[in-house]
Amino acid sequence: MSARSDWDAIVIGSGLGGLTAAAYLAANGLRTLVLEKHYVAGGNSHVFRRKQKFEFDVGVHYVGDCGPEGLIPTVLRGVGLDGKIEFLEMDPDGFDTLIFPGLTFRVPKGWDRYRERLVSTLPDDETGLHRYLDVLQNVLADLANIKLPVEPADVPKLMQEAPAFMRWGMHPLAELFDECGLGQKARALLAAESGAYATPPSRAPVLLHAALMDHYLKGAFYPRGGGQVIPAHLVDVVRSHGGEVRTRAPVERILVEDGRATGVRLAGGEELRAAVVVSNADLKRTYLEMVGEEHLSAQTVARVKQYRMALPIFCVYLGLDIDLRERLPNTNWWYFTSFDIEGMYRDVYEGRVPGDLGLFITAASLKDPHTEAIAPPGCTSLEVMMWAPSDHGFWGVEDGPAAGEKYHRNQKYQSLKRRLTDLLVDGAEQVIPGIKEHIVWQEAATPVSQEHFTLSTGGTSYGIELAIDQFGPARPSPKTEIEGLFLAGASTVFAHGIAGTLRGGVGTASAVLGRDLWGEVQSGSVFGDPAKLTAGGPGWDPWQASR
Repeated sequence: MSARSDWDAIVIGSGLGGLTAAAYLAANGLRTLVLEKHYVAGGNSHVFRRKQKFEFDVGVHYVGDCGPEGLIPTVLRGVGLDGKIEFLEMDPDGFDTLIFPGLTFRVPKGWDRYRERLVSTLPDDETGLHRYLDVLQNVLADLANIKLPVEPADVPKLMQEAPAFMRWGMHPLAELFDECGLGQKARALLAAESGAYATPPSRAPVLLHAALMDHYLKGAFYPRGGGQVIPAHLVDVVRSHGGEVRTRAPVERILVEDGRATGVRLAGGEELRAAVVVSNADLKRTYLEMVGEEHLSAQTVARVKQYRMALPIFCVYLGLDIDLRERLPNTNWWYFTSFDIEGMYRDVYEGRVPGDLGLFITAASLKDPHTEAIAPPGCTSLEVMMWAPSDHGFWGVEDGPAAGEKYHRNQKYQSLKRRLTDLLVDGAEQVIPGIKEHIVWQEAATPVSQEHFTLSTGGTSYGIELAIDQFGPARPSPKTEIEGLFLAGASTVFAHGIAGTLRGGVGTASAVLGRDLWGEVQSGSVFGDPAKLTAGGPGWDPWQASR
């Protein structure tokens, strides 16, 4: 660990938004320090290991758009990581398998194949499906020709040049379903993957859903070596270019003097100085706790307090002593016991366990059969998750772990955790019969767990909710009202997910440097020196390299 106390830039939090911003800043000559509360870097992209046998992803379950000119390879190429990470493609004939009562649908790669399969599965909705898909693709085509952000003065011109975007982009998905006259089965099938952004059709913008589907229909992938390889390579960029990544270094306060950020104070009292501070931490805690209301305008304080957080996740991690690679395709499963997806979300919003289940099931050892750290031969690493209420009261806790509450011995909390674990394991058994008798490792993570490890408000991993009133220009930009303070991560205008936070990290670094780094990268620029990088190769362990 460096003894240096003054830096050009300090980044709070090592999620992918923060790490990407740090990598771009370091590669452009800024002495950059990343501070991470946890013992391993990566935020929601890190992994954890159990029994020296199984590895589980916290958040990297699958990514899209990983072709040679795709968004994710382009971001990585910009800091010298071209070809450093191999992305393994999932089954192009069904990277997602949607399971409903009496109906199973495999989502294929490509818009044309997706359209053809939807129509053949639901012929009674053919006209509506064609209209729906036409709208999504027209919205995306319009978006490609729009310079963001859109200013009020641009609206009359855009009404002529981007009619689909202006008519539908910021309207709710459910409204488009109504307009196209789609039946309940079609609505459920089309909205099944909305779990990837945790917002129901009544609140999700059409543009958001169109972008999500376009992302994955370009091909769904998983990084060879497990999810930790992405943050580990970004850590290497920072360190190889004169920066540092410190774990077990929780930030207590962002120092503000005369209206500008001047550094940070750690929980132990250590102060570190920098003219630039980037927060990849929880948006509300960044403003209301680390900065403090006394340094903010009343308008900013009110806006930050009003933001709603996205729904959090309850996840069960299973180690199996059977190899599912011998039995199953390389797919994820979205399993539903009802076609009423809107109702499932409603139950969670109202603080109840859904009466009907909606589960996401994924197996890293299917997506990457080569890496024995994930699961050794003959075994499987499996994850099952669902959306869950965020309220502390639902979980039987009072102030929550961010306030210092100890909850592990709380009997109400543990009882509910066991009940939900059994519910999810039973659901997974319906999708993959016979797995219950092969479980050799089992644990669960709640929104309270997420709050404990990341200090996220409401235990969410997606930042503020991706709803119509909190989408696009309604989300925070990287630049704040405090000079020298910038934001990165899922709550910014670049949104959530692996692609969103990686792209957002470039946007944050651009704001810091006053340059369009994304445009420069798309034109072929590579920052820093790829020859300095040391990560990868035989025996390299991305988990150890991220500590």
